[in-house]
Amino acid sequence: MSSPSHVAETPITDRNELVATLASGEKPQAQWRIGTEHEKFGFRLDDLRPPTFDGDRGIEALLNGLTRFGWDPVQEDGRTIALLRDNASVTLEPAGQLELSGAAVETIHQTCVETGTHLNEVAQVAGELQLGFLGMGFQPKWTRDEMPWMPKGRYKIMREYMPKVGTLGLDMMTRTCTVQVNLDYATEADMVKKFRVSLALQPIATALFADSPFTEGAPNGYQSYRSHIWTDTDNDRTGMLDFVFEDGFGYERYVDYLLDVPMYFSYREGKYHDASGQSFRDFMVGKLPVLPGQLPTLRDWSDHMTTAFPEVRLKKYLEMRGADAGPWSRLCALPAFWVGLLYDDAALDAAWDLVRDFSLVERNVLRDGVPRHGLKLPFRNGTVLDLSREALKIAVAGLKRRAARNADGQDESKFLEVLQEIVDSGLTPADRKLALFHGEWGGNIDPLFKEFAY
Repeated sequence: MSSPSHVAETPITDRNELVATLASGEKPQAQWRIGTEHEKFGFRLDDLRPPTFDGDRGIEALLNGLTRFGWDPVQEDGRTIALLRDNASVTLEPAGQLELSGAAVETIHQTCVETGTHLNEVAQVAGELQLGFLGMGFQPKWTRDEMPWMPKGRYKIMREYMPKVGTLGLDMMTRTCTVQVNLDYATEADMVKKFRVSLALQPIATALFADSPFTEGAPNGYQSYRSHIWTDTDNDRTGMLDFVFEDGFGYERYVDYLLDVPMYFSYREGKYHDASGQSFRDFMVGKLPVLPGQLPTLRDWSDHMTTAFPEVRLKKYLEMRGADAGPWSRLCALPAFWVGLLYDDAALDAAWDLVRDFSLVERNVLRDGVPRHGLKLPFRNGTVLDLSREALKIAVAGLKRRAARNADGQDESKFLEVLQEIVDSGLTPADRKLALFHGEWGGNIDPLFKEFAY
């Protein structure tokens, strides 16, 4: 989830300005970049509990400690709630999950170095505070009520609104972590093709990265419980966006979708105004109940775009949102998977050929079935594993054709080796943790925090 945007306070007077915002994301292929984001759970080494915001071992202390590496603090009401450095940011999710939003870089090699550098910095400061960090999709041990809350204004509004629109929204806020990648498009037609391919294949990423099989210390029956949570968070702002596959889809249709997504807030002069459930369309004509007579700004629109949570999200780029968080290797593999599929013309064509005849029903069967069944979900004459194998082949070939090499002459396809191992074995990260839980851990979840910490 994002902090307040830094877009100018330019008033919006016409719907076409909203469409133009999306169109302004168009870039020639030479300027396409890769922005990787990931979240992780903090825990205290002595009792495994999530750290609170306050205190000598709290999240704010961690953020302040990270400033030694050149991060600039961002404050809200006098408290450090985020960090900025070199077009990247470190922010807080509602229960203190720490998020790195990486800079827009040219290659997977660069985004992987950035991620590794960040994890090393966090490990240094966290070690001094006797904290650890864990990458997986769902908090494996603690209950919703045992999770702390961070002092950010937007989270207070969402915390009060979520129970009105779904049963799992507070779990989404406090007990989930993801890794995502943000990718560019050249034209509206290019955006549409990439949106359709990535939306149809998002369940494949969910299956390959599935790593949330535990709830409150016991197996929950899911491969990706994080993904399941989105099915009962807030149906007004989540899901597969079936209209993306309809004739005529483009920027205007997505703007209409966003205008129908209920608002959360408006951020004005350092204060969050609770607009939960209210209409951005009303805002456009000065009839927003919480701010009567006022018109939205481009910053309001930018903030509002971040409050829709579909499987793939369009802003001035496309966000791939289907994967559970995980270890460093998979934080590199997620952008590699999608860059391989979407940033090479031949790969994009092959990926479209793979999914173009999926029916609406089939796309939703994949979305709804993968969280529980993962790679084993039946699909047509095979399983999701078969589909994953084909998608991975396409991605590998796309990265090899990109031929973006590091100093050792290796191309980016090396970052997909961890996914190839999953496909070859047929075992997801969730499967491997479940085997440990039922085996050498003896039904105790606590060893997970030591064995899988960064």
